[in-house]
Amino acid sequence: MKKLLAVAALAVLPLSNAAMADSDIGCGLGTMIFDGQQGKVFKVLGATTNGTSGNQTFGITFGTLGCDGTGTIDSAQKLALFIDGNLDNLARDIARGEGETLATLAEVWGIQEADKATFNHMAKENFAHVFESENVTSQQVFANLNTLVAQDPALAAYSI
Repeated sequence: MKKLLAVAALAVLPLSNAAMADSDIGCGLGTMIFDGQQGKVFKVLGATTNGTSGNQTFGITFGTLGCDGTGTIDSAQKLALFIDGNLDNLARDIARGEGETLATLAEVWGIQEADKATFNHMAKENFAHVFESENVTSQQVFANLNTLVAQDPALAAYSI
């Protein structure tokens, strides 16, 4: 088994620099197999392959399969992912100025307990700016909130 694993690692090693991880599904065997394909079906197949075969851990560890183990997950990425997955609930909570999703957003953002009420109030008062249209994207919501945070003297330290 160890010999087979070593041979497999050596076989894919030359591919490590040739592929770039897909921004939606990450790096891994699924990304390599479905490289160049377009559409949701191929994204789902690639993500499923990446997630079920345990190959991303191997790729990140050894720098193969389009993976780069030196990257970091930054606050902006965490916030963007959270907003994207909770956009409707976040809109409801911001409109009310309170709620579980808004509280979690403040937590993910790193807002200290003493500043959370200010953050909630700022978001509620600027709801129309944060959700500037019915078709607003999660990226726009994040950018709008970050701009408001940067402009608020009490919250400016949390600007990303």
